[in-house]
Amino acid sequence: MTIAEERTHAYGYTDLAALMGLMTGDEKHGPAATSTLDVLWVLYDRVLRVGPDRMDDPGRDRFLLSKGHGPMAYYAVLAAKGFLPVEWLPGFGSYDSPLGHHPDRVLVPGAEIGSGSLGHGLPIAVGTALGLRAQGLDEPRVWTLIGDAELDEGSNHEAIAFAGPAGLEGLHTVVVDNSSASYARPGGIAARFDAAGWSALTVDGRDHDALHAAFTAPHPGRPHVVVARVEPKNA
Repeated sequence: MTIAEERTHAYGYTDLAALMGLMTGDEKHGPAATSTLDVLWVLYDRVLRVGPDRMDDPGRDRFLLSKGHGPMAYYAVLAAKGFLPVEWLPGFGSYDSPLGHHPDRVLVPGAEIGSGSLGHGLPIAVGTALGLRAQGLDEPRVWTLIGDAELDEGSNHEAIAFAGPAGLEGLHTVVVDNSSASYARPGGIAARFDAAGWSALTVDGRDHDALHAAFTAPHPGRPHVVVARVEPKNA
């Protein structure tokens, strides 16, 4: 398929497995990628107000992939939505490919941050939400996707503790929970956010309708988190 033909082809959810299959090589973070696939698809297909024609629009929603190790699902969704050519996918991880084992915002169209260092995405999202509010930009929403293991990082807890009292209504977080965290959360992950003044919901991370309902639930005056539970990493 030529690039011109590709741009007229509508890729759907059922195409994602094949798109991910184009990315080969020695990649040790396969479960990190597959755990995020449904969350990413529902966000880009039904929730985020962004597209290839709006990547520089100040009014766009911002999506920050914090769980940046094992980004194959992210690249597959970006390709399906026209942000980057499908022809780039087979070169994943090679020396001269823009698609590295961690996303690079300078090289990957649509990527808002370079990611892979755990614990950075949520603090950056808090800063982004604050910056948009300071500019009087009330419409753009900020989304970040983190993994449950990232909650082992103290930087996230500082961000959680700040965002609730700050009333960052434009801030949204998805925690993909595949039971890979080292430390348990008394009361569950959502309870940690709820205690800090967030709106918090927990859903099946493979149920697209449940994800969409949770992503779009109203949360006036508060940041919002959705804990998306998927199968355990080592199951």
